[in-house]
Amino acid sequence: LANSMNSLRIEGQKTIAIELLQQFHWEVPDWVVIPGGNLGNVSALGKGFIEAKQMGLIDKLPRLAVAQAAQANPLYLSYLDGFRTFEPQTARDTLASAIKIGNPVSRERAIRTLQSFDGIVEEATEDELANACARADRNGLFTCPHTGVALAALEKMVAAGHIEPKSRVIVISTAHGLKFPDFKVKYHEDQLREFHVEPQHRNFPIEVEAEYEAVHRAVLEAIEQRTLATAGH
Repeated sequence: LANSMNSLRIEGQKTIAIELLQQFHWEVPDWVVIPGGNLGNVSALGKGFIEAKQMGLIDKLPRLAVAQAAQANPLYLSYLDGFRTFEPQTARDTLASAIKIGNPVSRERAIRTLQSFDGIVEEATEDELANACARADRNGLFTCPHTGVALAALEKMVAAGHIEPKSRVIVISTAHGLKFPDFKVKYHEDQLREFHVEPQHRNFPIEVEAEYEAVHRAVLEAIEQRTLATAGH
């Protein structure tokens, strides 16, 4: 089994927590935000952080947040009910296709993990996740739709006061934008209306000849146009 029903997958994924801590010189972040579909990632990272604390590598645990697409949000709905109930659902179409899961196999582990970490769950609409992706891309990233779910959820949790603006937050990016070229192109060409996406950060493709001078000229013209547009605001 490739999904998180396989305990060996959880054992492998838990090392992400150790890697994060090592990269941050063993300073525990305030929050870790994780996209949630089958819910193996949150279960695995929680296990990794707990074992790191048991081994004395850290002296406290971060708080965890799971971000779900609103089109496939059974954990979010369960969270709103205090995890008293969990109702599997038929997931609807979402741009975040890898987390289009209405009956996650690791739901019980994920709920136990969130309860242990005083965690929360948030959702993101298609419009929110797509625009969060584009906003991140404008800052030098190239994000996948699932990471966009986590980024959009983070913004909402900060706006709601669940996460303080000064908090140190790690957002787990589960894939690279190069795996989703159609999503990227359709966003900037405003072709995601079926998902009710209104692009706020469109960057129109420019067609040029495959020659250095043509590319160089197009880049300079684009920079000039953006400079003038920025000055006008």
